[in-house]
Amino acid sequence: MSDKPALQSALAVIGRLLLAAIFLSSGFEKLADPTGTIGYIAAANLPLPSVGYAIALVVEIGGGILLVLGYQTRWAALVLAVFSLASALGFHTDFADQNQMIHFMKNLAIAGGFLQIVAFGAGGFSLDERAGRA
Repeated sequence: MSDKPALQSALAVIGRLLLAAIFLSSGFEKLADPTGTIGYIAAANLPLPSVGYAIALVVEIGGGILLVLGYQTRWAALVLAVFSLASALGFHTDFADQNQMIHFMKNLAIAGGFLQIVAFGAGGFSLDERAGRA
């Protein structure tokens, strides 16, 4: 597909939007229910649930917005990849539960998609491209 830059640019922006949708949706859900989210983090026996909540909001909403805009995309994708791996390890390691195994694998796949963005950049149709950073 390297001979079709318009198609590559369109696929890159669609990929960024699809990945961003997961995190924006999750971030706004957390924003709407801070008590429930903090309780969920505490129930997973993770330290400092309120701090974890704040980090999750910044990463999910901030990272999602940066992906949509294609701004500082490689950094945002790297942070979101680490966040996805941390979420998999922190919340989805009960492999006896098929649903948890699916969530674990989903998070790994999402992290893999983000690492592709880290490696290849935002593509066209991004603020990074306009700034010569894509």
